[in-house]
Amino acid sequence: MSDDLLITRTPGVVRVTFSRPERHNAFTTTMYAALHELCDQLAGDTEARVLVLSGAGGKAFAAGNEISDFLATDAVAHEDWIRELLGKLAALPQVTIAAVDGVCVGGGLAVATHCDLRVATAHSRFGYPIAKTLGNALAAPIVYRCASVFGEPVTREMLLAARLIGAERAHGVGALAAVCADRAGLEVEVEDLVSSVMSLSRTTIGATKGQLAAYRARTESAPDGDDDLLREVYTGSDFAEGVRAFLAKEPPAFG
Repeated sequence: MSDDLLITRTPGVVRVTFSRPERHNAFTTTMYAALHELCDQLAGDTEARVLVLSGAGGKAFAAGNEISDFLATDAVAHEDWIRELLGKLAALPQVTIAAVDGVCVGGGLAVATHCDLRVATAHSRFGYPIAKTLGNALAAPIVYRCASVFGEPVTREMLLAARLIGAERAHGVGALAAVCADRAGLEVEVEDLVSSVMSLSRTTIGATKGQLAAYRARTESAPDGDDDLLREVYTGSDFAEGVRAFLAKEPPAFG
């Protein structure tokens, strides 16, 4: 496992903390690999009933991906690998909870939307501001998942206006189960959810998660040509400029 991914286990509960607070917990390839490994383990784990994901530092759940990692591999293949992880996360038999305290954008939002439940502190914000940062695009199933969680109008605002959505609004559209005043309140809310899930019928949870998986398969599958579209985006001039500007800490000059 990665040093930037802290995993603790108590009876029935697995907790994961994204621990790169100096980088707002942006996901690295190593962190994604560790999450792949953990999901593979949990897929067959009959003792764990809940998985809780959170970010360290109080400023971010996860602020997207470590952009420099895109330079070390084929960008579309990297996105496919991340999407495979998101599928594993969504398919876990455990009830998965994203405990958000701070910014939850890009890859962080993709992970949070593939959890079963989300709770957040009042100062948390959510979005995909890629149109003003990297000039890339999301795989269609990730867009569809966001629309399933936040609704299509908010998803359009996130992507087409590059706006971040506050926690109260996210709660209002049903994307969050609860909004808490601060980190202490968030921890209490998470523990209450964990306690509730631990007392519930495994049969009901298993059946329901299976039904929801079938729903996702019908409504969130990629259309024909989506990989070709992504390859065109990731080999285009806007993404090259977005990465250059991000690494240089300059605003991008998109064409």
